[in-house]
Amino acid sequence: MEKGTNCFPTCHTIFLAWTWLLLLSWCCTGAEITCRSCSSPSPSWPASSSRLRQEQRQPPPRGLRSWPGGRARGSAGVEPLPGGEPGGRAGPRGAPIRSAGAGGGALGGRGPAVPRSRRSSEGRSRWVPAAEGQRGGRAQPRGPLEEGRAARLRGAEELRLSSTTFALTGDAAHNQAMVHWSGHNSSVILILTKLFDFNLGSVTESSLWRSTDYGTTYEKLNDKVGLKTVLSYLYVSPTNKRKIMLLSDPEIESSILISSDEGATYQKYRLNFYIQSLLFHPKQEEWILAYSLDQKLYSSMDFGRKWQLMHERVTPNRFYWSVAGLDKEPDLVHMEARTADGHTHYLTCRIQECSETKRSGPFSRSIDISSLVVQDEYIFIQVTAGGRANYYVSYRREPFAQIKLPKYSLPKDMHIISTDEDQVFAAVQEWNQNDTYNLYISDTRGVYFTLALENVKSSRGLEGNIIIELYEVAGIKGIFLANRKIDDQIKTFITYNKGRDWRLLQAPDTDLRGDPVVCHLPFCSLHLHLQLSENPYSSGSISSKETVPGLLVATGNIGSELSYTDVGVFISSDGGNSWRQIFEEEYNVWFLDWGGALVALKHTSVPIQHMWVSFDEGRSWSKYSFTSTPLFVDGSLVDPGIETQIMTVFGHFSLRSEWQLVKVDYKSIFNRRCNKDDYQTWHLHNQGEPCVMGERKIYKKRKPGAQCSLGRDYSQTVVSEPCVCGQGDFECDYGYERHSNNHCVPAFWYSPSSLSKECSMGQSYLNSTGYRRIVSNNCTDGLRDKYMAKVEKCPGKAPRGLRILTTDGKLVTEQGHNATFIILMEEGDPQRTNIQLDFGDGIAVSYANFSPVEDGIRHVYKSAGIFQVMAYAENSLGSDTAVLFLHVVCPVEHVQLSVPFVAIRNKDVNITAVVWPSQAGTLTYFWWFGNSTKPLITLESSISYIFTVEGMNTVTVQVAAGNTLIQDTKEIAVHEYFQSQLLSFSPNLDYHNPDIPEWRQDIGKVIKRALAQVTGIPDEQILVAVFPGLPTSAELFILPHKNTTERRKSSEADLEQVVEILFNALNQNLVQFELKPGVEVIVYVTQLTLAPLVDSSTGHSSSAMLMLLSVVFVGLAVFLIYKFKRKIPWINIYAQVQHDKEQEMIGSVSQSENAPKITLSEFTDPEELMDKEMDTRVMGSISTIANSESTKEIPNCTSV
Repeated sequence: MEKGTNCFPTCHTIFLAWTWLLLLSWCCTGAEITCRSCSSPSPSWPASSSRLRQEQRQPPPRGLRSWPGGRARGSAGVEPLPGGEPGGRAGPRGAPIRSAGAGGGALGGRGPAVPRSRRSSEGRSRWVPAAEGQRGGRAQPRGPLEEGRAARLRGAEELRLSSTTFALTGDAAHNQAMVHWSGHNSSVILILTKLFDFNLGSVTESSLWRSTDYGTTYEKLNDKVGLKTVLSYLYVSPTNKRKIMLLSDPEIESSILISSDEGATYQKYRLNFYIQSLLFHPKQEEWILAYSLDQKLYSSMDFGRKWQLMHERVTPNRFYWSVAGLDKEPDLVHMEARTADGHTHYLTCRIQECSETKRSGPFSRSIDISSLVVQDEYIFIQVTAGGRANYYVSYRREPFAQIKLPKYSLPKDMHIISTDEDQVFAAVQEWNQNDTYNLYISDTRGVYFTLALENVKSSRGLEGNIIIELYEVAGIKGIFLANRKIDDQIKTFITYNKGRDWRLLQAPDTDLRGDPVVCHLPFCSLHLHLQLSENPYSSGSISSKETVPGLLVATGNIGSELSYTDVGVFISSDGGNSWRQIFEEEYNVWFLDWGGALVALKHTSVPIQHMWVSFDEGRSWSKYSFTSTPLFVDGSLVDPGIETQIMTVFGHFSLRSEWQLVKVDYKSIFNRRCNKDDYQTWHLHNQGEPCVMGERKIYKKRKPGAQCSLGRDYSQTVVSEPCVCGQGDFECDYGYERHSNNHCVPAFWYSPSSLSKECSMGQSYLNSTGYRRIVSNNCTDGLRDKYMAKVEKCPGKAPRGLRILTTDGKLVTEQGHNATFIILMEEGDPQRTNIQLDFGDGIAVSYANFSPVEDGIRHVYKSAGIFQVMAYAENSLGSDTAVLFLHVVCPVEHVQLSVPFVAIRNKDVNITAVVWPSQAGTLTYFWWFGNSTKPLITLESSISYIFTVEGMNTVTVQVAAGNTLIQDTKEIAVHEYFQSQLLSFSPNLDYHNPDIPEWRQDIGKVIKRALAQVTGIPDEQILVAVFPGLPTSAELFILPHKNTTERRKSSEADLEQVVEILFNALNQNLVQFELKPGVEVIVYVTQLTLAPLVDSSTGHSSSAMLMLLSVVFVGLAVFLIYKFKRKIPWINIYAQVQHDKEQEMIGSVSQSENAPKITLSEFTDPEELMDKEMDTRVMGSISTIANSESTKEIPNCTSV
């Protein structure tokens, strides 16, 4: 399920112009074309998977991003995929961050797509925007008038090119194609066409075609790969183009087909996993990494015949091959993966030795997800702490150092644009930016960054990717073009010294008709579209080539700002100093024969049959016919070889016609080989200044108009000599800013002496003058000695600015886990300063200097609590201290509310939250009562609350411990008065009692139903709570009828009648239930004497005789307690409602302070209660017993 957008990953990436040509030469080994002329139910850019589509509908996550291969500086930025292109599939060199040059590995030949226009019934096409990249609101081409105008202006006559047309018969319904053209004098071309069903999200049909004569004829190979096999992807080894790999569609089967003879024959191998992306080794043709749909990384050392699992939980698109010359082992793999602790880490291991014991972590702490970038000499990671993103870099595999941006840049997003020439070019979106980025350039180690250009335009591409409009001119170092936003206008700027100085582009002096152009700087200038096409089958809006330095072709306009409507095509032959207009509308322009000739194809939605060729750098054009029948062009591919000079045009004659492949051979238009008289020299300059990047350069190139071919033995001769260093060869150093007088002065936040803290007394360091020579600048003498950093002795300093941090930036850690502390010091002598760290739990460590603490100090706390961690630094010149308060918690596993089953209205009710384990450290309790939207917050596990509303009241508690939050909810029946009685059961119930909360809940419901059925009393007046333990017992609550509060006297009488009815039924053994077939359980009254009415008033309506009997019963109860040392359970029982929730703790409310309840029966003694771990608490007039859910030991975090 390929992306039809490009040969490149759909992540944040910037592309170079020469990347396209390199792509066409060895990377378009599997380029994908999407039919623009075919009708389809949705745009012709299918997402690689539903997961990816979902991600792309939303803004990409902020964080560290990289641009491809360390070379790309173009505009189309997308997030890097290790597989190379959309959806993580392998793509060509230059597309991913990992490439041969960057050491990330070369990517297979799966490439992008040329969209096929969706035409109406009239035959006109509707251009799909993805076809040519993001073109915003550009107007449609004005029509075919320009061909006649161009021919008239140049006096060109129509000529015929040698061409052949081949139709892919039977593939009319196929809407996508992938092309592999090896080049390098190979005549083999492979094309995989597919029918992608947008509704199903999968490939339903496929055809494989092969040509051995540069595309003149093709053979269909479906019978060789299996007539029922549906192919989805085509890959090519970047180091051996004869080796081909095909993937079957995973919806049907998971298998690969391998060819070692350029696709002539295939061997099929089944897989036990589904491949999402592939990454080929940059040197070893047999070595491949495969990423599966379930986030596992596999490796193969025999080109996919056998696979071995390397690691699970690997982050998508974040795995890289080793870089030659930097990593010791060629089979080393860099990856970002989640470890057992749930955090993301940077890991390395060898492909055959990647067990847990063999892996290493070059960065000791966890990192942000999707932040690892391995590119050339550099490795980048991101760590967010305290809400701020911190970026780290390792240069040539040295220990990681924190990247230093200007103090108050406060980046929201960062992209690594380039790592060429021992320097990092980065785009940073700062805290106050939304649609622009600032460009920064680093020192050699990639640590200290200085500002190069502010407010560079950015936007989102079709796939949600970030597009930063920055372009590096190929073939000449130091020249960049950028579109900058100034006062809501977008203007194009150019630099010749890697961003030190920028200026506007001078507009052409005349237009196509020869009329003068009135355009004066700075009010009017030339503006260019710097977005490279996401499709390699079009040339893009700007292009240049290393083999023809100084020649640029770009789409743009003349005016006060960049326009997306009135555009034309412009060309520069002198590296951007001067420009000429060559077309009034949009054209795709390609370089032929090392850039000595240009070919142009109109960017239009109507069928065409002509193209234009120029041998004089666009000054004049010849019109050629390349097909006898007008063709709806879906894309074009220039031969990646050197001498063949062949171009293939893909398209359709009509809406439902077959794919038409037109092979165009340009050999006939080159009448001879070039000789020495056909060359001239060209001097690079910057508006007349011959010194560019510290040297004078003279290039050899073909004379404009010489219609000769260069051939494969062509080599551009470059003569260079260094220049004397001037002010323009130096940029401001880190912490310095350039003022209007062109001098670099320290920023308000920067202390020039701060860098000296890196060295120790007696050593030396480089003291900056505020300037540093631009990296890759080759100037000598002149101002070099004045501006170069001076060697000075390290001054002695007392410790100052001491700080303690945790590696994750949090002030909470778990008991029994490693807590890692980082000690920072703004000033001082790290080598001569003693450091002591007191962890606050009676343990302290001390070090003679800061070297051992650079990677952090680890400590494991064995108890929970709040600990004061104190750091003390001291040397001969002074001392400093820092304090951090660390909360050590034991993760809470369970919380259970201890609440009464029934409570009295307008009386205090004590509520307790019981937490397991009990020693969990500092906890915060959030209490919600009823429908309250604001909780009561306490640090205590108990709270007293008065319920004012009768009925069922809800209580919810949430307990927070560190990052853990748990909760429990209970209901309390609140009434003015009620009666209760203990119940017992026939002994056979004990045999079936498992003593678990669920069973007690269900038995309570059964008893309640049995009572209601026998007596006819409504359910709402009966509550039953079954106690834990044996023998089985319960408590019966008899509640007043609803809405009887106003009729208090009569209601009490009614309640007495209900009680009498219940007791008659119980005393006559009428209440019984069937536990299971053959097991009948009888419910008894434990004691015939009922508790008096519980009342919220001060007086009682009971008779004097009842009061006298109560006193007698109280005395009798005291005697029994003393005599038999028994505990009366209802005093310690706590009642709770058990509606649809598992509850462990049950019981009742004491009746009142002056009318206690008396019950005569045998009760459980205190020892048995302790065995059941019942935590007894007496709170005012309400007593509760908190019961554990089982008799096992309650976990305690102190026993670590």
